Amino acid sequence: MIGKQDQKLLMLLRHNARASITELARTLHVSRSTVQNRIARLEASGVIRGYSVLLGGEFSANQVEAHVSIKVLQKLTSRTNAALEGLAQVSQLFSVSGEYDLIAIVQAQSLEELSAVLDDIGNLEGVERTNSAVVLETRFRR
Repeated sequence: MIGKQDQKLLMLLRHNARASITELARTLHVSRSTVQNRIARLEASGVIRGYSVLLGGEFSANQVEAHVSIKVLQKLTSRTNAALEGLAQVSQLFSVSGEYDLIAIVQAQSLEELSAVLDDIGNLEGVERTNSAVVLETRFRR
């Protein structure tokens, strides 16, 4: 279990993972060494697995995103997962319950590129069928 201070620290890091230790310590009203130790502990315990890049500006604004539900032939699940991981436009892949087996988050630079990726996914060995929902607007992201 993590405490309230760790939860606050995680919230701050989600907002800006590049915030300095000094800035984090000032916001949390603790010493720099306390923040460094907490981050090291959270990393060592696997609570913090890594840091990533959030795309912004015109690049992000021009991206098209779709959530693609995928029905997979069960015998080919591993092969299909590996093929999906190999597609650069698939940023996340979730195994889900229900009618479909997977949900892929696909990000492309244009509708044409998105259409091509959706065709590629539909043509993968093991994919029975897909259903896509294009994201019209992102209300918030954490």
